[in-house]
Amino acid sequence: MIIRLRVKNFLSFHDEVEFCMIPGQGRLKQEHKSKPIGGYSVLKTSAVYGANAGGKSNLVKAIAFLKYMVLQGTRPDSLIDYHKFLLSKKARESNSKLEIEFQSENKNYDYGIEFNNEGIVNEWLYEFTKRSESLIYERKGNQFTLDGLLKRNKSDESRQYLQFFAQSTPNNQLFLHEVFTRNIKDNVNDISDLTSVINWFLYTLKIIFPGTGYKHGVMLQAADDVELQRFYAVLLRYFDTGIDSIKLHEVDIEKLGIPQALLRDIKSDLLKSNGKDAYGALSFEDELYMVSAENGVVKTKKLITIHKMIDGGRNDIAMFSLSNESDGTKRLFDYIPLILDLMKGSKVFVVDEIERSLHPSLVYQIFKLFLDSCESIDSQLIVTSHETTLMTQNLLRKDEIWFMEKNTEGESKLVSLEEYKVRFDKELRGSYLDGSFGGVPKFRDEEFKALLQRNISDQSTICQE
Repeated sequence: MIIRLRVKNFLSFHDEVEFCMIPGQGRLKQEHKSKPIGGYSVLKTSAVYGANAGGKSNLVKAIAFLKYMVLQGTRPDSLIDYHKFLLSKKARESNSKLEIEFQSENKNYDYGIEFNNEGIVNEWLYEFTKRSESLIYERKGNQFTLDGLLKRNKSDESRQYLQFFAQSTPNNQLFLHEVFTRNIKDNVNDISDLTSVINWFLYTLKIIFPGTGYKHGVMLQAADDVELQRFYAVLLRYFDTGIDSIKLHEVDIEKLGIPQALLRDIKSDLLKSNGKDAYGALSFEDELYMVSAENGVVKTKKLITIHKMIDGGRNDIAMFSLSNESDGTKRLFDYIPLILDLMKGSKVFVVDEIERSLHPSLVYQIFKLFLDSCESIDSQLIVTSHETTLMTQNLLRKDEIWFMEKNTEGESKLVSLEEYKVRFDKELRGSYLDGSFGGVPKFRDEEFKALLQRNISDQSTICQE
C-alpha cells in the first residue's frame, strides 16, 4: 500500500507537495488502518477533492507516469515526454521529482527519481522502518551505488554483472525498467527487492482514469462461471440496477461491422496462442464481446443483461444489450471487477473522478462496501472526486479527506482536513462548498459584472443608433 507520495515540478505542481496515507491522531475508525509493517500503519482509503483544473487529476497522472517509466520506459534516443511546471522560468530550467513510499511483501520501500526531459538525473531505492533505512541502490548521473544488491550477492560474477548492467543503463531509462525488461535473474543470485518493487507496480498498483475500462474479461468470464456470476448478480442487485444476472450470447464476429484490419489483428493474436485460455474482451459500438479461440476457430459471445418481467411469471425474463443500459450502469460494470479485486486483497486502486456517470449514492455505497469489510483486507482505495456525498465523518476519517487547490500563481497545493480543527461530529459538506477548506472554484464576480455592465452599455448605444 502507498505510504507517501511526493511530487515536484510536474504539471501543475511547482514546489514539492506531499500526499500522505499515514494515520493522524484520530482514534475513530481504527479498522481503516492497516497492520503495521516496519512500524508503519497506513490508511486504507482516501478521497481528494478540488475544483476543476485544481490539480486532482495531475496527482493521479504523477503516479501513472512513474508507473509508466518503470514498466514501459522511454524509446531509445528519445526525450522523456512530460511537462514541467510551465508558469515559472526557473522551473523550466530545474529538474522534476517523483518519490513514492509503499509497502510490498511485508517491507517498506522508498523509490524516487529526479529527472528532466533529457534524462534521469537521480534514482534511488531504499528499504526502511521507523528505526532504520538501508540503501538498495542509488544512481547519480552515470554513477551507481549498489550497496544493498552487492550485500545480497557475494560472488564475483554476480557483482561484476551488476556493475556492468548498471553502467549500461541508458541515460533516458530507469535502472528499474532495465531490470524489468532485460534478463538479469540468470546472472545474479538475488534481486528479490527489485522484483518486489517491480511486481508492486505491475500487479498491485492499478490506476483508473475516466473512461478507462477495468478487466472486462473478468466480467465476461462471469457469464460462464457460476461463482463469479453469483458475485456479479448480488452486486448488480445491491446497486439497484434492475439487472438480475448476465449471460453470453454467441454471435458471428464477421457480422458485427468491425473494420477488416482490426478483425484480422484480433484473429491473428488469438490464434497465436495454443492454450485453452486464449480469449480477450472487445468493446465495440457500446457493446462488450468475449472473443476466444477454440481448436483454431475464433468464437465471439456478446454480453447480455437479464431483467425480470414485471407482469410475467417467476421465470419470465427480458434480455437487454449493454447499449440499452444507462451510462451509470455501464460504468458500474467497470467498477465491479475493481470491487472484486479490492475484496480479494493486495491491491492499490487510484481512481480519478470515481463519480463519473454514477449516481452519488452508488459512489457512497462502493466506499461503504469496501470499508465495511476493510479490517480483514489489505487493499487500498484512493480516489479524486467532486462528489461531496463521501465528505462525511460517518464514512471517512479526517485524515482520509484531502483538498487540492491552485493558488494565484497557478500552483497546485494539497492539504489534509486534519490540518483544520474540526469536531468529529461536524457536518463537512456545507463548509467545503462555502470555501472554508479551499478546493472549490473561485469566481471573479467583480470582473464579470464589469464586463456585463459594459456589454449592456454597448448594446444600449447600438439601439440608440
